[in-house]
Amino acid sequence: MRAGSLRSRLTLSMVGVVAGALLLAGAGTLFVAKRSDAALARRNLAAEARSFGHVAGRIGLGAPVTGRLAAVPHSRLLALVRAAARLEDARLVAVAQDGATQPALPFAVPGGQLATVWKGRPVSGFLDGSVYAVQPVGHYRRLGAYPSLGRVRMAAVLKRSTAGPSLGVGYLLAVSGAVLLLAAAVAARLSGGIAGPLVHAESTTRRIAAGDLAARVSVRPAYPELASLTDSINVMAENLARARGLERQFLLSVSHDLRTPLTSVRGYAEAIADGTANDPSRAAEVISSEARRLERLVADLLDLARLSARRFSLHPAPLDLAQVVTDAADAFRPAMAEVGVELHLHVPEGSSMWALLDSDRMAQVLANLLENAFKFARTRADVAVAPDGGDVVVSVTDDGPGIAQEDLPHVFERLYTSSRRAARQSGTGLGLAIVSELSAAMRIGVRVVSPVNDGCGTTILLRIPRAFSGTGPVPEKPG
Repeated sequence: MRAGSLRSRLTLSMVGVVAGALLLAGAGTLFVAKRSDAALARRNLAAEARSFGHVAGRIGLGAPVTGRLAAVPHSRLLALVRAAARLEDARLVAVAQDGATQPALPFAVPGGQLATVWKGRPVSGFLDGSVYAVQPVGHYRRLGAYPSLGRVRMAAVLKRSTAGPSLGVGYLLAVSGAVLLLAAAVAARLSGGIAGPLVHAESTTRRIAAGDLAARVSVRPAYPELASLTDSINVMAENLARARGLERQFLLSVSHDLRTPLTSVRGYAEAIADGTANDPSRAAEVISSEARRLERLVADLLDLARLSARRFSLHPAPLDLAQVVTDAADAFRPAMAEVGVELHLHVPEGSSMWALLDSDRMAQVLANLLENAFKFARTRADVAVAPDGGDVVVSVTDDGPGIAQEDLPHVFERLYTSSRRAARQSGTGLGLAIVSELSAAMRIGVRVVSPVNDGCGTTILLRIPRAFSGTGPVPEKPG
């Protein structure tokens, strides 16, 4: 995408919108102005017609007579009336009851209107770009020159063209031209501020898609929406780069965890096969132990893959959390005692805290947390369960080295290597990642607090809602 091309399209689009708006506004304005001028001309013409009739009445043109008039008044008398009423375009006609006129009008007036004039009421209207007004004058009479008309009423007829707002058209065109020039300048500036960052962002996303995760959008747009877009692209690139690093670290860690036991298995197996093993029974025990370690690692990897893909089901049932926590602690107590770690259990006396959970998955979560505490604890580990409002809070605490603040957001990531040094080797390094996935599936909140005391110790808290009642397949992850 070229910045110039996008900028030109944006500029033309903006100017086109302004031009269209001006065209519609100008056409509407001219239409309204023309209608307004015509209405005003009609009112003025009707007033002039009334003035004409008033003057004609004053000089006796419309006075009642008993005999017959010879004809329509002489042109001199009509000229006198026009002068008196200050009119130049008036004429006088005789209107019969059926709407006929003598002399005939030079334009067509609806017959119904002339019949209304014969009854003594004035009329006015629009006709082919003109306005007209017909004003009755005087009383009924008979005209000797036109006996077929019968009784007639004299009427003043006025007609005038309405040229429309011709001067306004030129003014409107001049103003529209100036506005379009201003719109073009503003549009060019705005499109430049939009097109440049967009093109740069598009180029950066292409580089990221091609594998260059170091690419960043360096342009800082002036508009908040575009600035948010560029920030999002940069954050996405950082997350992708970090995810790639974690993937690489994950593969290296898994490779190491697989290579070490495989080396031991191969070595002892070859020694047994060659007959060089001093204690074949001990060698078989080592092979069996390393095989179990490999089996545990593979099982954890499969579990994590299923959890990430949400390809498993939960079977919640009423579960006494106090009993589940007690059973999990008792299972780990011998292993901790063997390495000199005291395990303390804190459960309210005689209490039972029920929740709807999958018992196997909950036991797996607690086992992974206790294994993590076993890995880092120096002399002591604490497990506690207690009600908190409508929830139940389970905590597992060790007195090992605390977690650095920069490592806290990453403790639940797969095989994440932190600066915290483990007291002993245990597990596969995937336990907390499995805890995070299972907790999310069961709507359990999980949080890490570290350090606990004097820069040491770590506590992992589970907040378990008692109201969870989901059944069947786990819902898909949002997004």
